[in-house]
Amino acid sequence: MHRRIEENLMDLGDILSGPEQILPEMQAANRWEAIDELIKNLVATGKIKAENLDAIAAVVKRRESSMSTGIGFGIGIPHASTEMISEVVGSLGRSKQGINFDALDNQPVNLAMLFLVPPVQIQKHLHTLANIAKLLHRSEFRQALLQAPDAVAMLKIIKDQGPK
Repeated sequence: MHRRIEENLMDLGDILSGPEQILPEMQAANRWEAIDELIKNLVATGKIKAENLDAIAAVVKRRESSMSTGIGFGIGIPHASTEMISEVVGSLGRSKQGINFDALDNQPVNLAMLFLVPPVQIQKHLHTLANIAKLLHRSEFRQALLQAPDAVAMLKIIKDQGPK
């Protein structure tokens, strides 16, 4: 039974369907700017409607203000549940200079994965979120993403980590 649940989970490669959902050179200096930058990417890629940008940003920032999603090791996973989407959407950003995320380890964030889930799927995707966090905690995976030359190379690294 446990195995069947695992098979239904999305992985990072499912959420990031194309290189346009990856920002290899984020400009954000803090977590609030990072959230805005990643949400604007979701609008630009057609994953969320432009008229929902401010409302979605408010939901993510409200979640973020309750507790930082800077989980340590240079990783931030801002996330929220919203009825303004019908399927899971996400955007990955990389910052070589680092973003002040008020992370648990007080270190700057170099990889920020924004993750939005419709409320009807929240339970299922808490497991997806945990799996993404585990993957990003792997040092060699993080290093490969940080050293990749562009979004296309970053996406290939992510897809190579998916189910075989």
